[in-house]
Amino acid sequence: MSAPQQHTTDSTPALPDADAASDDALVEAADLDTDEAAEAPGATAPRGEALLVQEGDVAGDYLERLLDILDVDGDIDLDVEGDRASVAIVGGRLDDLIGQDGATLEALQELTRLAVAQSTGVRSRLMLDVGGFRAKRRADLTALAGETARRVSGSGQPERLSPMNPFERKVVHDVIAGIAGVHSESEGEEPNRRVVVLPDR
Repeated sequence: MSAPQQHTTDSTPALPDADAASDDALVEAADLDTDEAAEAPGATAPRGEALLVQEGDVAGDYLERLLDILDVDGDIDLDVEGDRASVAIVGGRLDDLIGQDGATLEALQELTRLAVAQSTGVRSRLMLDVGGFRAKRRADLTALAGETARRVSGSGQPERLSPMNPFERKVVHDVIAGIAGVHSESEGEEPNRRVVVLPDR
């Protein structure tokens, strides 16, 4: 495995106090997940490229150590996509790191975000993929959102999709936002929060 470049610091900043809502929590006024709201134009100041590269490096080091402990073969790919670091574990037999419906991947992403936050002192919105699972899921959800939008546009009746995690809901919201005649909202509480696609009035 090729280890990512390591950065060390003399002291590790303390984590900021937890706020009332988690990184993927609901922003009630807009009925959006914060990951969605943060992507909206003008919603937040862009995160510095240097910080995102540092987040990726810290995450890469953390995941390399984890793969060694688990004796799992895999390479770490680091990138910056928009205003978040993107880390992917590729190659090898990685099904155990994905889990049923990506549940293990979600947990691993949260652990990696915590490791990054502990090192940088800044809450991380890093996105982790394993074995192309998220990329495939994004393609499937894009198709699902398009088909649902066409049905809703034709019938004039709203449709509720199955419960999804914040990443999946954001993919659907992004697709629906680009289709005329329909819009989407999120409803419910985790882990049963879902997207509703509605006709425009």
